[in-house]
Amino acid sequence: MKGLRLVSAAVLLGAGMVAGMWMGAPAISAQSASGGRVAIIDVQRVLARSAAGVAAREQLEKEKAAMQKQVDGQRVELEKMRDELEKKGQLLSAEARREKQEALERKVRDTRRLVDDLQASLQKKEEALLSKVLQDLSGLVQKVGKEKGYAIILERQRAGVLYAAAEADVTDDVLRAYDDETKKAKK
Repeated sequence: MKGLRLVSAAVLLGAGMVAGMWMGAPAISAQSASGGRVAIIDVQRVLARSAAGVAAREQLEKEKAAMQKQVDGQRVELEKMRDELEKKGQLLSAEARREKQEALERKVRDTRRLVDDLQASLQKKEEALLSKVLQDLSGLVQKVGKEKGYAIILERQRAGVLYAAAEADVTDDVLRAYDDETKKAKK
């Protein structure tokens, strides 16, 4: 719920900035009218560079490779069945050819179903890992925001940030804090 409020606030703030620019009003600066500072974070960069993000990606890649082996095995079986039907199909009776054709079609359907199931499973695992990392990050973003005195921290991509001064970017601070916390948790 807090993440949803943060995104909603970011969208409203971004909309206000854009509307203000179009109407000739001054844009909100890093030091807002109420005295609160605004910062941004690039969550994608944190996910790509943090130890936990890298570990999650590696885990997903291992699972993807195992799933790919399974699919490749099914495809090899399909190719064998197809080749056998093409080579020996003319020699078989109509009934035997029809049975082999039906078996091949069943195998194709089963393989498609397997691929769909594996893709759904991989996507679910990816979402679970991402959700865990984002949940951990949420608390750290709040901690860094309070420590550094920011009134609001926007996510770079979702908020549609078109420009942000380098000093307003707290990504590296959150990344360091996240890696530190991950190391502490492992000990």
